[in-house]
Amino acid sequence: MMEKLKFKAPFGVPVPVITVSPINMATFNNRGNELQVRISAPSTGNNLPIIVFAHGYGQSLDSYAPLVNFWAAHGFVVVQCTFLDSRRYAIPADDPRTPLLWKFRVEDVKHMLDELDAIEGYIPGLKGRTDRNRIAAVGHSFGAQTTGMLLGARIIQPDGKLGEDLSDDRIKAGVLLTPAGKGGADLSAFAAENFPFMNPSYTEMTTPSLVVAGDKDISALTVRGWEWFTDAYYLSPGANALLTLFGAEHGLGGISGYEAAETTDENPDRVEAVAYLSWAYLTSALYPENNSWSEASKWLIDSTNAIGKIDVK
Repeated sequence: MMEKLKFKAPFGVPVPVITVSPINMATFNNRGNELQVRISAPSTGNNLPIIVFAHGYGQSLDSYAPLVNFWAAHGFVVVQCTFLDSRRYAIPADDPRTPLLWKFRVEDVKHMLDELDAIEGYIPGLKGRTDRNRIAAVGHSFGAQTTGMLLGARIIQPDGKLGEDLSDDRIKAGVLLTPAGKGGADLSAFAAENFPFMNPSYTEMTTPSLVVAGDKDISALTVRGWEWFTDAYYLSPGANALLTLFGAEHGLGGISGYEAAETTDENPDRVEAVAYLSWAYLTSALYPENNSWSEASKWLIDSTNAIGKIDVK
Protein backbone atom coordinates (compact mmCIF):
# COMPACT_ATOMS: atom_id res chain seq x y z
CA MET A 1 0.00 0.00 0.00
CA MET A 2 1.07 3.56 -0.70
CA GLU A 3 1.98 5.82 2.18
CA LYS A 4 -1.12 7.63 3.44
CA LEU A 5 -1.37 11.16 2.08
CA LYS A 6 -0.64 13.96 4.52
CA PHE A 7 -2.94 16.81 3.51
CA LYS A 8 -1.82 20.34 4.32
CA ALA A 9 -4.61 22.44 2.85
CA PRO A 10 -4.16 26.18 3.41
CA PHE A 11 -7.93 26.44 3.89
CA GLY A 12 -7.77 24.14 6.92
CA VAL A 13 -8.93 20.58 7.39
CA PRO A 14 -11.50 19.09 4.98
CA VAL A 15 -14.92 20.63 5.48
CA PRO A 16 -18.43 19.41 4.59
CA VAL A 17 -19.40 19.99 0.98
CA ILE A 18 -22.71 21.41 -0.24
CA THR A 19 -23.82 20.27 -3.69
CA VAL A 20 -26.76 21.38 -5.79
CA SER A 21 -27.74 19.48 -8.96
CA PRO A 22 -29.17 19.67 -11.52
CA ILE A 23 -29.40 23.36 -12.28
CA ASN A 24 -31.22 23.72 -15.59
CA MET A 25 -30.02 26.58 -17.75
CA ALA A 26 -31.40 27.94 -21.01
CA THR A 27 -29.93 26.69 -24.27
CA PHE A 28 -27.95 28.78 -26.75
CA ASN A 29 -26.34 28.58 -30.21
CA ASN A 30 -28.66 25.78 -31.39
CA ARG A 31 -27.48 23.49 -28.59
CA GLY A 32 -30.94 21.98 -28.33
CA ASN A 33 -30.86 20.37 -24.88
CA GLU A 34 -30.92 22.30 -21.63
CA LEU A 35 -27.53 22.81 -20.05
CA GLN A 36 -27.56 20.93 -16.76
CA VAL A 37 -25.08 22.15 -14.15
CA ARG A 38 -23.82 20.91 -10.79
CA ILE A 39 -22.10 23.15 -8.24
CA SER A 40 -20.18 21.84 -5.21
CA ALA A 41 -18.81 24.20 -2.58
CA PRO A 42 -17.17 24.03 0.84
CA SER A 43 -19.58 24.92 3.62
CA THR A 44 -17.16 27.50 5.03
CA GLY A 45 -14.50 29.89 3.78
CA ASN A 46 -14.25 33.10 1.78
CA ASN A 47 -12.43 34.19 -1.38
CA LEU A 48 -12.84 30.64 -2.66
CA PRO A 49 -11.14 29.76 -5.97
CA ILE A 50 -13.19 28.05 -8.69
CA ILE A 51 -12.64 24.93 -10.83
CA VAL A 52 -14.66 24.35 -14.00
CA PHE A 53 -14.50 20.63 -14.74
CA ALA A 54 -14.97 18.92 -18.12
CA HIS A 55 -15.98 15.25 -18.03
CA GLY A 56 -14.81 12.57 -20.44
CA TYR A 57 -16.76 11.31 -23.46
CA GLY A 58 -20.12 9.83 -22.48
CA GLN A 59 -19.93 10.86 -18.82
CA SER A 60 -22.12 13.43 -17.03
CA LEU A 61 -22.24 15.99 -14.24
CA ASP A 62 -22.61 13.12 -11.76
CA SER A 63 -19.22 11.68 -12.71
CA TYR A 64 -15.79 12.20 -11.10
CA ALA A 65 -17.08 12.45 -7.53
CA PRO A 66 -13.73 11.27 -6.03
CA LEU A 67 -12.00 14.34 -7.47
CA VAL A 68 -14.82 16.86 -7.11
CA ASN A 69 -15.53 15.99 -3.48
CA PHE A 70 -11.87 16.28 -2.56
CA TRP A 71 -11.36 19.62 -4.27
CA ALA A 72 -14.51 21.11 -2.74
CA ALA A 73 -13.69 19.78 0.74
CA HIS A 74 -10.32 21.51 0.45
CA GLY A 75 -11.48 24.95 -0.54
CA PHE A 76 -12.50 25.02 -4.22
CA VAL A 77 -15.93 25.71 -5.66
CA VAL A 78 -16.37 23.15 -8.45
CA VAL A 79 -18.74 23.72 -11.38
CA GLN A 80 -19.63 20.87 -13.78
CA CYS A 81 -22.13 20.28 -16.53
CA THR A 82 -23.37 17.47 -18.77
CA PHE A 83 -22.04 17.87 -22.31
CA LEU A 84 -24.00 16.80 -25.38
CA ASP A 85 -21.85 13.70 -25.92
CA SER A 86 -23.10 12.23 -22.64
CA ARG A 87 -24.72 8.81 -22.79
CA ARG A 88 -27.74 10.47 -21.17
CA TYR A 89 -28.55 12.27 -24.41
CA ALA A 90 -27.67 9.44 -26.80
CA ILE A 91 -27.34 11.87 -29.70
CA PRO A 92 -27.08 9.80 -32.91
CA ALA A 93 -24.20 10.02 -35.34
CA ASP A 94 -26.38 11.66 -38.00
CA ASP A 95 -27.49 14.48 -35.68
CA PRO A 96 -26.39 17.82 -37.19
CA ARG A 97 -24.73 18.73 -33.89
CA THR A 98 -22.49 15.66 -33.80
CA PRO A 99 -19.56 17.03 -35.86
CA LEU A 100 -19.37 20.03 -33.52
CA LEU A 101 -19.75 18.30 -30.15
CA TRP A 102 -16.16 19.32 -29.32
CA LYS A 103 -17.02 22.98 -29.86
CA PHE A 104 -20.32 22.85 -27.96
CA ARG A 105 -18.26 21.63 -25.00
CA VAL A 106 -16.07 24.74 -25.00
CA GLU A 107 -19.12 26.97 -25.37
CA ASP A 108 -20.83 25.17 -22.46
CA VAL A 109 -17.91 25.94 -20.14
CA LYS A 110 -17.83 29.59 -21.21
CA HIS A 111 -21.57 29.82 -20.67
CA MET A 112 -21.15 28.50 -17.11
CA LEU A 113 -18.52 31.16 -16.47
CA ASP A 114 -20.83 33.83 -17.88
CA GLU A 115 -23.59 32.67 -15.54
CA LEU A 116 -21.60 32.19 -12.34
CA ASP A 117 -23.76 34.70 -10.46
CA ALA A 118 -26.89 32.69 -11.20
CA ILE A 119 -25.20 29.32 -10.55
CA GLU A 120 -23.75 30.42 -7.21
CA GLY A 121 -27.18 31.65 -6.18
CA TYR A 122 -28.41 28.07 -5.88
CA ILE A 123 -26.27 27.53 -2.76
CA PRO A 124 -27.52 29.79 0.04
CA GLY A 125 -24.79 32.02 1.38
CA LEU A 126 -22.27 31.30 -1.39
CA LYS A 127 -22.61 34.60 -3.25
CA GLY A 128 -19.76 36.93 -2.37
CA ARG A 129 -17.55 34.07 -1.13
CA THR A 130 -15.83 33.22 -4.43
CA ASP A 131 -12.77 34.78 -6.06
CA ARG A 132 -13.48 35.35 -9.76
CA ASN A 133 -9.82 36.24 -10.33
CA ARG A 134 -8.77 32.68 -9.45
CA ILE A 135 -10.49 30.29 -11.84
CA ALA A 136 -8.95 27.01 -13.03
CA ALA A 137 -10.06 24.42 -15.57
CA VAL A 138 -9.66 20.63 -15.30
CA GLY A 139 -10.68 17.92 -17.75
CA HIS A 140 -10.24 14.20 -18.33
CA SER A 141 -9.82 12.50 -21.71
CA PHE A 142 -12.18 14.28 -24.16
CA GLY A 143 -12.60 16.79 -21.34
CA ALA A 144 -8.86 17.37 -21.37
CA GLN A 145 -9.15 18.52 -24.99
CA THR A 146 -11.95 20.87 -23.92
CA THR A 147 -9.76 22.20 -21.13
CA GLY A 148 -6.75 22.55 -23.41
CA MET A 149 -8.72 24.68 -25.85
CA LEU A 150 -9.89 26.94 -23.03
CA LEU A 151 -6.22 27.32 -22.10
CA GLY A 152 -5.19 28.21 -25.66
CA ALA A 153 -4.73 24.97 -27.62
CA ARG A 154 -6.22 25.03 -31.10
CA ILE A 155 -7.33 22.49 -33.69
CA ILE A 156 -5.32 22.05 -36.87
CA GLN A 157 -7.80 22.01 -39.75
CA PRO A 158 -7.62 19.61 -42.73
CA ASP A 159 -5.97 22.37 -44.80
CA GLY A 160 -3.21 22.67 -42.21
CA LYS A 161 -4.35 26.04 -40.89
CA LEU A 162 -5.09 26.72 -37.25
CA GLY A 163 -8.72 26.75 -36.26
CA GLU A 164 -10.45 29.37 -34.15
CA ASP A 165 -8.90 30.56 -30.89
CA LEU A 166 -11.44 29.53 -28.22
CA SER A 167 -9.32 30.33 -25.17
CA ASP A 168 -10.78 32.17 -22.19
CA ASP A 169 -8.58 34.56 -20.23
CA ARG A 170 -10.75 34.20 -17.13
CA ILE A 171 -9.06 30.83 -16.62
CA LYS A 172 -5.65 31.23 -14.98
CA ALA A 173 -4.43 27.61 -14.66
CA GLY A 174 -5.37 24.10 -15.71
CA VAL A 175 -4.96 20.35 -15.31
CA LEU A 176 -5.17 18.03 -18.33
CA LEU A 177 -5.82 14.43 -17.31
CA THR A 178 -4.81 12.04 -20.14
CA PRO A 179 -5.10 14.57 -22.99
CA ALA A 180 -4.95 13.43 -26.61
CA GLY A 181 -1.58 13.88 -28.31
CA LYS A 182 -0.66 14.91 -31.83
CA GLY A 183 -3.02 14.10 -34.67
CA GLY A 184 -2.15 13.40 -38.29
CA ALA A 185 0.07 10.36 -38.74
CA ASP A 186 -0.03 9.66 -35.00
CA LEU A 187 -3.74 8.79 -35.11
CA SER A 188 -5.05 5.32 -35.77
CA ALA A 189 -7.16 4.85 -38.91
CA PHE A 190 -10.25 4.62 -36.68
CA ALA A 191 -9.53 7.93 -34.95
CA ALA A 192 -8.64 9.73 -38.15
CA GLU A 193 -11.95 8.67 -39.73
CA ASN A 194 -14.23 9.30 -36.77
CA PHE A 195 -12.59 12.16 -34.87
CA PRO A 196 -11.16 14.69 -37.35
CA PHE A 197 -11.09 17.32 -34.59
CA MET A 198 -8.51 15.24 -32.73
CA ASN A 199 -5.63 17.17 -34.24
CA PRO A 200 -4.53 19.64 -31.57
CA SER A 201 -1.83 22.26 -31.69
CA TYR A 202 -0.47 22.87 -28.20
CA THR A 203 1.99 25.56 -29.26
CA GLU A 204 -0.57 28.25 -28.45
CA MET A 205 -1.41 26.84 -24.98
CA THR A 206 0.45 29.30 -22.78
CA THR A 207 -1.62 29.09 -19.56
CA PRO A 208 0.18 27.32 -16.67
CA SER A 209 -0.87 23.67 -16.73
CA LEU A 210 -0.24 20.24 -15.23
CA VAL A 211 -0.47 17.23 -17.56
CA VAL A 212 -1.25 13.81 -16.06
CA ALA A 213 -0.64 10.51 -17.88
CA GLY A 214 -0.49 6.81 -17.03
CA ASP A 215 2.35 4.64 -18.34
CA LYS A 216 -0.06 1.76 -19.12
CA ASP A 217 -2.55 3.87 -21.05
CA ILE A 218 -2.61 2.12 -24.44
CA SER A 219 -5.26 3.61 -26.71
CA ALA A 220 -6.99 2.58 -29.92
CA LEU A 221 -6.89 6.23 -30.95
CA THR A 222 -3.18 6.31 -31.71
CA VAL A 223 -0.49 4.19 -33.34
CA ARG A 224 1.88 5.27 -30.57
CA GLY A 225 2.11 4.05 -27.01
CA TRP A 226 1.16 5.68 -23.72
CA GLU A 227 3.62 8.54 -24.25
CA TRP A 228 1.14 10.00 -26.78
CA PHE A 229 -0.76 11.31 -23.76
CA THR A 230 2.26 13.40 -22.70
CA ASP A 231 2.44 15.48 -25.90
CA ALA A 232 0.59 18.39 -24.31
CA TYR A 233 3.42 18.74 -21.80
CA TYR A 234 6.24 18.62 -24.30
CA LEU A 235 4.57 20.78 -26.97
CA SER A 236 2.91 23.47 -24.84
CA PRO A 237 4.90 26.44 -23.50
CA GLY A 238 2.36 26.77 -20.67
CA ALA A 239 2.40 23.17 -19.44
CA ASN A 240 5.16 23.32 -16.85
CA ALA A 241 4.60 20.03 -15.01
CA LEU A 242 4.00 16.39 -15.99
CA LEU A 243 2.76 13.75 -13.56
CA THR A 244 3.36 10.21 -14.82
CA LEU A 245 1.54 7.54 -12.82
CA PHE A 246 3.14 4.08 -12.79
CA GLY A 247 0.79 1.29 -13.84
CA ALA A 248 -2.08 3.67 -14.57
CA GLU A 249 -4.45 3.17 -17.48
CA HIS A 250 -6.85 5.72 -18.95
CA GLY A 251 -9.06 5.85 -15.86
CA LEU A 252 -6.10 6.74 -13.61
CA GLY A 253 -7.25 4.27 -10.99
CA GLY A 254 -10.96 5.12 -11.12
CA ILE A 255 -11.29 8.91 -11.08
CA SER A 256 -14.59 8.83 -13.02
CA GLY A 257 -16.58 7.66 -10.01
CA TYR A 258 -16.79 5.49 -6.92
CA GLU A 259 -16.95 1.84 -8.01
CA ALA A 260 -17.20 2.92 -11.67
CA ALA A 261 -17.78 -0.08 -13.93
CA GLU A 262 -15.52 1.24 -16.70
CA THR A 263 -12.46 1.43 -14.44
CA THR A 264 -9.82 -1.01 -15.74
CA ASP A 265 -7.07 -0.23 -13.22
CA GLU A 266 -8.95 0.28 -9.97
CA ASN A 267 -6.64 1.76 -7.37
CA PRO A 268 -8.12 4.05 -4.66
CA ASP A 269 -4.67 5.24 -3.59
CA ARG A 270 -3.92 6.35 -7.15
CA VAL A 271 -7.23 8.24 -7.30
CA GLU A 272 -6.43 9.92 -4.00
CA ALA A 273 -3.01 10.90 -5.31
CA VAL A 274 -4.52 12.44 -8.48
CA ALA A 275 -6.96 14.44 -6.36
CA TYR A 276 -4.24 15.63 -3.98
CA LEU A 277 -1.58 16.46 -6.56
CA SER A 278 -3.98 18.27 -8.90
CA TRP A 279 -5.34 20.26 -5.95
CA ALA A 280 -1.81 21.15 -4.86
CA TYR A 281 -0.76 22.22 -8.37
CA LEU A 282 -3.78 24.48 -8.84
CA THR A 283 -3.50 25.96 -5.38
CA SER A 284 0.09 27.03 -5.99
CA ALA A 285 -0.63 28.14 -9.57
CA LEU A 286 -3.45 30.41 -8.39
CA TYR A 287 -1.62 31.54 -5.25
CA PRO A 288 2.09 31.84 -6.20
CA GLU A 289 3.10 32.39 -2.58
CA ASN A 290 1.57 29.02 -1.60
CA ASN A 291 3.95 26.03 -1.35
CA SER A 292 1.38 23.22 -1.65
CA TRP A 293 2.79 22.02 -4.99
CA SER A 294 6.39 21.86 -3.75
CA GLU A 295 5.21 19.98 -0.64
CA ALA A 296 3.13 17.57 -2.75
CA SER A 297 6.05 16.99 -5.13
CA LYS A 298 8.33 16.24 -2.19
CA TRP A 299 5.69 13.90 -0.76
CA LEU A 300 5.61 11.95 -4.02
CA ILE A 301 9.41 11.66 -4.14
CA ASP A 302 9.67 10.67 -0.48
CA SER A 303 6.76 8.20 -0.47
CA THR A 304 7.57 4.56 -0.04
CA ASN A 305 6.58 2.57 -3.11
CA ALA A 306 6.13 5.79 -5.07
CA ILE A 307 3.31 5.52 -7.58
CA GLY A 308 4.57 8.08 -10.03
CA LYS A 309 7.05 10.79 -10.89
CA ILE A 310 6.95 14.49 -11.70
CA ASP A 311 8.84 16.28 -14.46
CA VAL A 312 9.00 20.06 -14.58
CA LYS A 313 10.25 22.67 -16.99
